[in-house]
Amino acid sequence: MMKAVGVIVEYNPFHNGHAYHLQAAKEIADADIAIAVMSGNFLQRGEPALVSKWYRTKMALLNGVDIVLELPYRFATQKAETFANGAISILDAIGCHSLCFGSESGDISSFLQTADYLETHKERFEEKIKMNIKTGVSYPRALSLSFQSLSSPENLLSLDKPNNILGYHYVKSIIQQKSSIIPLTVKRKNADYHDEHFATETIASATSIRKALFMNKEKRSSIQQYVPEATSTLLKEYLTEYGQLHQWENYWSYLRYRLIHTSSEELSEFYEVEEGIEHRLIAAALDSTNFKEFMQKIKTKRYTWTRLQRICVHILTNTKKIDMKSTAEAASYLRLLGMTRNGKEYLNKYKSQFALPLVAKLSAYKEKDILLDVKASRVYSFGIANQASNSLLHQEYKQPPIYID
Repeated sequence: MMKAVGVIVEYNPFHNGHAYHLQAAKEIADADIAIAVMSGNFLQRGEPALVSKWYRTKMALLNGVDIVLELPYRFATQKAETFANGAISILDAIGCHSLCFGSESGDISSFLQTADYLETHKERFEEKIKMNIKTGVSYPRALSLSFQSLSSPENLLSLDKPNNILGYHYVKSIIQQKSSIIPLTVKRKNADYHDEHFATETIASATSIRKALFMNKEKRSSIQQYVPEATSTLLKEYLTEYGQLHQWENYWSYLRYRLIHTSSEELSEFYEVEEGIEHRLIAAALDSTNFKEFMQKIKTKRYTWTRLQRICVHILTNTKKIDMKSTAEAASYLRLLGMTRNGKEYLNKYKSQFALPLVAKLSAYKEKDILLDVKASRVYSFGIANQASNSLLHQEYKQPPIYID
């Protein structure tokens, strides 16, 4: 029997830290193959991916992943809890034996004990979260403060670290979904998640790598020591094919147009637009010349930068509350983006046992849920300001799963 370890990723872009995590995951899990659930063209922090999901799939397959499945838009652009629920349901449906995630903790027992402790004190914990939110702090801050205020035993997690928070939600989702997946964790190496500067000679955060890529050519070349050769080659190919990488500024004119030409009443119908923030969004759009300036104007103590960016993604993609109303705890399909020879062998051997339909050809799958992914991918193509955007626009239907022999 082929044993599969799952990883939940964005690979924006794939770097040496990811390579370390992937190798460690296979070793710790004693796995034959690695299956990645990867966000599509828009990410959990409310950002467009640096390069398309197809290029990021190539990066993954050329660097050790055997199967890449897309995390649907309705989960990929959500808070940690919903993001985790969708990803775990996919890994469970495809038969993963285990899940391995990176964390600041590196100790899986602390995740299991924290999940058990917070389930036991669920009512009290949730009440404290509500109380803290009423003071005007963001949800992640309320979560951290509430956790700290509980009289907790030793060996519990620090829930003020981004990867610890995600890992906690992965473990919680595994328990709630009654999945047989075994959770495992690897301690993050050297670079912190939000580091904007290169931390060591070989390991850097994706944030610092992206920052370098959007600077001058000299700085762009400096990333080579922090990414595998395949990543460096594919980034150059993307620039050659499309002329640019994706960032929020590429979409600012489209977002601004939508904000200025949409009434506050209609704006309130968009997903995550709440508490009258639509008025603030419109006022800031009228008075800002670029996306960064706009974000600085709308930032408040209550709304994190990440949540505001996710709101902007939903407005940009015309995703309303009614579109996400049916957001379930679990995914309803397995969208195959790519595979290696070993991955293909696994699919051929076990696909009859998968708990969800495997979608390799988009035109053959007619369910409504996948249309959000299609729409998001089409909007993503607007980030290319030349004729090449047309090929990206139609890629969603034309591109078959990528195969690396």
